[in-house]
Amino acid sequence: MTIHWNGLSGLPQALEWKRYFWPQSLNAAMAEINHKFFPKATSIDSAAIDSLESAIQASFAEKPEVIQRSSTFGASVADAVFNWSETDGYKHASDPYTPPVGSGLWVPTPPAFAAASTPYWGNLRPTIAGSIDNTQCGPLPFPYSTDPSSGFFKMVLQVYTASQNLTAGQTAMALYWRDIPGVTSPGHWLNILHEVLQQTGARLGQAALAYALTGASINDASISCWQSKYKYNQVRPITYIRGVMGYSTWNSLLTTPAHPEYPSAHAIISSATAEAFTKLFGNIGSFTDHTYDYLGFAPRTYSSFKAIGEDAGNSRIYAGLHYQPSIDTGLIQGTKVALNIFDLISKNTSKSDY
Repeated sequence: MTIHWNGLSGLPQALEWKRYFWPQSLNAAMAEINHKFFPKATSIDSAAIDSLESAIQASFAEKPEVIQRSSTFGASVADAVFNWSETDGYKHASDPYTPPVGSGLWVPTPPAFAAASTPYWGNLRPTIAGSIDNTQCGPLPFPYSTDPSSGFFKMVLQVYTASQNLTAGQTAMALYWRDIPGVTSPGHWLNILHEVLQQTGARLGQAALAYALTGASINDASISCWQSKYKYNQVRPITYIRGVMGYSTWNSLLTTPAHPEYPSAHAIISSATAEAFTKLFGNIGSFTDHTYDYLGFAPRTYSSFKAIGEDAGNSRIYAGLHYQPSIDTGLIQGTKVALNIFDLISKNTSKSDY
């Protein structure tokens, strides 16, 4: 499969007629990129990265010169990719920003009342050129209104009513997709990928491809999402429920993130990743996610990858963070991003290659 990362060129090339041991190239690349990602890591953490690399390398039965050549090549590729990633615009994602003011627009939310988070993330360069074309959503189906008979009021009321009648299962669902530690839905999905690779017995090349396209789907879906969020600047449920409905002490089950409500990032990222998994692995049947077994959470079983994405998205209404239309719209938007990605790469390969 030929995949062209947006703007990435001049990658190191393997020497002709020289033997490489690709597992070691990957091992060295992962160690190098981790050091690049965490330049301020403590000496203990930095040593842990080196120790893991050494332990994996020691398990390989290859000639020393092949291992060395493979290590050098892997690290050089990691350096090139990292340097390219530094130019995607993320350094300006949190530049000074003044949110628009008006009825129905986002304002900082309790308890921290933090400023808008990464307002310019939507300006980042997508991993794959064209991946977010024609993926932007339209506005919420209900125009802003404080009238109790309006569609907008009833939409928010659904969130409030759910919060007052949470079942044990709904609470568990919301807490499971809170994604602690790390507060990261992408991290959760990457662990699911790890489990899927084990379940399917994927080989090294298949695993590398799956990680690459999963990462692209997550990254580009996030960019598409943030473009929409800061286009509409939609008010969060906690602001409306407290200020308009009059429940001044109401709190969402989970703390509201510091960015506009619409559309749901969890839904967009999760549906994009679920669609990528479907393209990569097909329908593998029943799948059980054990990501948070170590924290005492009960594992969750799904009938399809799509069902995982829907579970992640819908968890946010029980968390008190999103309106149902924001979730439904997000599930569609994320799927569009992943479909764009696989349509673009399919032009350079045949389906049998992946």
